[in-house]
Amino acid sequence: MTEFGDFLLSPGRQLTDVEKKLVWQKPGTHKVSEEELRISREIKRNWNRGEMKIANILLEGDAGSGKTQLAKALSANFGLPYTKVTCFADMDKSDIIGAILPVISPEHIERMEPAEQAALQALYESDGFQSITDVLRNTLGITEEQASIKMKQLLKRVAENTDGEAVEYRFYPSEIVRAYQKGYLLEIQEPNVIRDAAVLLALNSALELDGSINLPTQIIHRHPDFIAVITTNRSYAGTRPLNEALRDRVQHTEKMDLPTKEIMMERVKAKTGFQDENMLGILADIIMILDKTARANAIKGVAGMRSFFYWADAIAEGASANESLYHKVIYKMTTDSEEIKLLEEALTNHGLFASLVEAQIELKKNENRMMPSKFGHGEI
Repeated sequence: MTEFGDFLLSPGRQLTDVEKKLVWQKPGTHKVSEEELRISREIKRNWNRGEMKIANILLEGDAGSGKTQLAKALSANFGLPYTKVTCFADMDKSDIIGAILPVISPEHIERMEPAEQAALQALYESDGFQSITDVLRNTLGITEEQASIKMKQLLKRVAENTDGEAVEYRFYPSEIVRAYQKGYLLEIQEPNVIRDAAVLLALNSALELDGSINLPTQIIHRHPDFIAVITTNRSYAGTRPLNEALRDRVQHTEKMDLPTKEIMMERVKAKTGFQDENMLGILADIIMILDKTARANAIKGVAGMRSFFYWADAIAEGASANESLYHKVIYKMTTDSEEIKLLEEALTNHGLFASLVEAQIELKKNENRMMPSKFGHGEI
């Protein structure tokens, strides 16, 4: 049961122990947003309305605007296991559906490289609960894209080691298929980077409310509890817009911007424990101006909540506010000299460099006033 028990979609559903661990647990620092409440209410209201059901959500906004945090919060509210897939440019249909892998003998496995042996052993011993990319990622410590490449290499290497003998074949579903079939909340990150139209077509068909997926072994239907949350960064110069057919299958969209200054400050207080209102206010103003300036000048880097968290935390631990501005925020956005100059000019024009210096001086004064005097402890 979550703190939003009224949002549970299938109260009678019994999750396995493993599935229960996949339901996101909100930390004490989590701050409920308007978007979270709005989406939760809309999905709950329409859940049993047939064709009016809302089960595909699009969260579109800048990096650091809280898209993944919101997707996880929905998992907690709805009581659904959370999982995700991070898309990449060269995805193919096996990354959407899964792959069939021959089961070869131990003698043949011994001929392979140690990493390949470890990967195959992990796959053969898996209980089918994890997707093939998850098994490879966890076993080899690699990224999702690297796991996809490794999967295709393994298929080729295994085929080379069968020596024409009859072998057993086993199907390993993708993370998308696993969530689709078992009824999880799936976050699909950055599908707008996918280049292959056939892959997008397969993904589109999976998002139909009454859809099905043709697997090599069977046809599976969409679980009634399956929710897809698509998260994508707002387009910058040179990026690909989200596929129109994919966007058309979404029933609710949120434009994710930086939250209000007050909410930004509250989140930082909760996350870092830093409570200086004056300093936090200046930092929030700077983050917002840098974000606005970057978008106006097609600077690809983003000043968002993640930068705010780490910058405020550094200052709380005694770092110079002015110096850490570069290491925690500006250099994260860009290291191009001309772009840095544009960002600095924006801060200067708004008087924020001067305000930051004043806030740093005031912070030091407050810290000194709070420090116990050595004379108060009987020392001379």
